Amino acid sequence: MGIFGDLRDDGRLRFGAGEITGAIGDSITVLPLIIALALLTDISLPHVLFAFGVFQIVWGIKYGLPISVEPMKALAALAIAGVLTYAELALAGLILAGVLLTIGLTGTLATVERWIGEPVIRGVQLAVGLLLFETGLQLAQADVFLAGLGVGVALGVILLGYKAASAIVVLAVGGVIAVATAGLPTPQWPGLPPTPPIGDAFTRGMAGGVAAQLAMTIGNAALATSLLFADLFKRNVSPDELSTSMGVTNLFAIPAGGIPMCHGCDGVAGKYEFGARTGGANVVIGGAYLAAAFFATTALLGAFPLAMLGVLLAIVSVSLASHVRNSSNLWLSVGVGLLSLITNLGLAFVLGVLVHLALERGARGV
Repeated sequence: MGIFGDLRDDGRLRFGAGEITGAIGDSITVLPLIIALALLTDISLPHVLFAFGVFQIVWGIKYGLPISVEPMKALAALAIAGVLTYAELALAGLILAGVLLTIGLTGTLATVERWIGEPVIRGVQLAVGLLLFETGLQLAQADVFLAGLGVGVALGVILLGYKAASAIVVLAVGGVIAVATAGLPTPQWPGLPPTPPIGDAFTRGMAGGVAAQLAMTIGNAALATSLLFADLFKRNVSPDELSTSMGVTNLFAIPAGGIPMCHGCDGVAGKYEFGARTGGANVVIGGAYLAAAFFATTALLGAFPLAMLGVLLAIVSVSLASHVRNSSNLWLSVGVGLLSLITNLGLAFVLGVLVHLALERGARGV
């Protein structure tokens, strides 16, 4: 009967209308970031899409849930802002693969999270949002008319009551403009993956990116996602299990030309909001990514309007930065975010952890 038939009979995987519309939910955060990376860095969009397609399907089948597979946002934001090169991005992903595998297999994720602290995680989210917003504003200046069109489209979607879909609609409009400019692409085989010079990527900036991303991954991708699965689906998926699967993903995806990826709670929430209830949504969007990998030509990518990309990044940035409102120590979170703009994200993260530990020590009266 086949693997999909067995899973469908078992109640774990379905392919109804909800799964199809729900597949869109995860792409709301995925596509704007990978399009930005493809336009502003040396990544290969076809290989990145292929990696996302494979692991959407793999983890959708493994967990039977509409699990998110999305870019590691702190690293993506640093690369989009020009702080990290493609080689540094790839190396950071490989290092995190090893760290996440170790944490997951040894069951030490909760211990690491206590050391980092929830306010610092919120601060990193704010910092990433600020970085993306700054980059978005710079790109929007390339063509004020197209940027205004993008803002108008986003506001129109929001006024119609579909706030969550505003970024994906702006992306679709930009895609239509790109096709109108470059023409319909002819399918192409992606070829061999690129080989960035990882040996030259052992830099202070890369190390800071790893530290900051680890905070977001533990808080937003492991702990929060595990809690969301329990709340929405009554399923127990441990944070350590999610950490392990993220490690496996990056260990295989990055050498194949992918970028650092994680399981984000916002992607799960997006899929659920759009109707997904099983891993069938992952199979649907994974198949779409695999198909798109053969049409993501250089000409089509080059025709995408940068000003609209700026609007996309601004929309994503506001969504990310808004998480700071949930911080248990707002001034510390805001301090980490603002310090990242004055110095860098890695230093802001380290200082934030030190302040958090000092405050915790003081609260215990030690």
